[in-house]
Amino acid sequence: MSATLKSEKLLWDEAAWTFEDLQRSFDAIEDIGLNDLGLDVYKNQIEIITSEQMLDAYSSHGMPLMYRHWSFGKAFARDSMNYQKGYTGLAYEIVINSDPCIAYLMEENSMTMQALVMAHACFGHNHFFKNNYLFRQWTDASSILTYLDFAKKYIAKCEDEYGWEAVEQTLDAAHALQDQGVFRYNRPPKLSQTEAMAKVEARLEHERENFNDLWRTLPQREEDPEAAEARLGEVRNIKLPEENLLYFVEKASPSLRPWQRELIRIVRNVSQYFYPQKQTKVMNEGCATFVHHYIMNELHRRGQITDGAILEFLHSHSSVVFQPEFDDRRYSGINPYALGFAMMEDIVRIVTDPTEEDREWFPAMAGHGDWRAELRYAWENFRDESFIQQYLSPKVIRDFGFFALGDDGRKPYYRVNAIHDERGYRDVRNSLASMYDLGMHEPNLQVIGADLEGDRTLKIRHTVYKDRVLNPKSKEAVMTHLKFLWGYDVTLEQEKAEA
Repeated sequence: MSATLKSEKLLWDEAAWTFEDLQRSFDAIEDIGLNDLGLDVYKNQIEIITSEQMLDAYSSHGMPLMYRHWSFGKAFARDSMNYQKGYTGLAYEIVINSDPCIAYLMEENSMTMQALVMAHACFGHNHFFKNNYLFRQWTDASSILTYLDFAKKYIAKCEDEYGWEAVEQTLDAAHALQDQGVFRYNRPPKLSQTEAMAKVEARLEHERENFNDLWRTLPQREEDPEAAEARLGEVRNIKLPEENLLYFVEKASPSLRPWQRELIRIVRNVSQYFYPQKQTKVMNEGCATFVHHYIMNELHRRGQITDGAILEFLHSHSSVVFQPEFDDRRYSGINPYALGFAMMEDIVRIVTDPTEEDREWFPAMAGHGDWRAELRYAWENFRDESFIQQYLSPKVIRDFGFFALGDDGRKPYYRVNAIHDERGYRDVRNSLASMYDLGMHEPNLQVIGADLEGDRTLKIRHTVYKDRVLNPKSKEAVMTHLKFLWGYDVTLEQEKAEA
């Protein structure tokens, strides 16, 4: 009798899954996520896909909709070959920052893995997307899919009307500069994406009504005077230096046609959408990994999954959070899953069972008892760099065996500047945090001048940090793309950053 009751309580008892198993498990996971952890999530949309569809999603930044470009096909061919030859595996899921939040689950997963993925993506990542300040500030989850659908259709129309070669050349140039096509500081909102799309559709319809194929052989038409005046008004309001190169080129280029400006706008909007993800890899994956670990263990504690299921889960989880040593052949850097999960677990320990060391380092947090509120506060208010500065403890530094290297290009060796001891904790923490500061790793390029009424030369300045200059080969290629978009000469000067 007890065995029968136990089997009725189980969410699943076989590796193979059914849609009824998925729904029943999702409901149980949702109960823990919302009522125990206190998560706040978008509605979830779960889709089951094949391995080939997962590879296809990889190639287009994990988005269900994306415009056509040869680089996505190249990425698909590379990932497909590596997967088929066994060089790389596939992720168990892909999750999209949208409302509703879309999670792709692989149909090849066992039921245990499907439950892990639902906890990880539908509640861990989902909560982080909805609540972290960077995503709230820079992304619009409710309209991103509509915007990508618009972008895909708009670019397809441009290919039909202006030729795929011209469209590809413009997209190639914009892609080369997409990392320099984002705003890093908040600006007052202007048109919403919906309003902007309506404006573009009206302009495209006007062009279509007045389109004549014979005009392809004639000099290109000037843009509508009213639209040009509005654009130039925006240009006059741009205060130099301007960090967003694509924005400045879109607004101020003397040579671009209206449809080319819209293509640049599409590329930079997509880049802006992904900008928060580049700054929150440790936190985002740490949040999702902590959530799935807590939920799966809670399901087991409640008797809703078997011992075999929890062992299968723990095997997968331990692989995800494994951190090879620096001299291990498998080492490829710091595993964001490992570091993020370790820091989340450590926050729980400090809040509930602090040591004297913890009380010294974290006097406001140590021992207050409410670890759920502390984690939610961290997930909402920090990015990787500031999170590490705020929460990385000496214990985690010791557990990982972190040490800081100094790299002086004038010397033929590295110097160990700090190790995991009393004297080195803060130096190690500062060095680790700086690894996640995009400003230290992406070139600082800014528009410092544009002679719009003279020879129309565009002036760019590169600020050099720690003697790291631009790679000559890639610099020349990117400058070629920038000159194409600008239409006139572009100069680049270098300036050493102040210490």
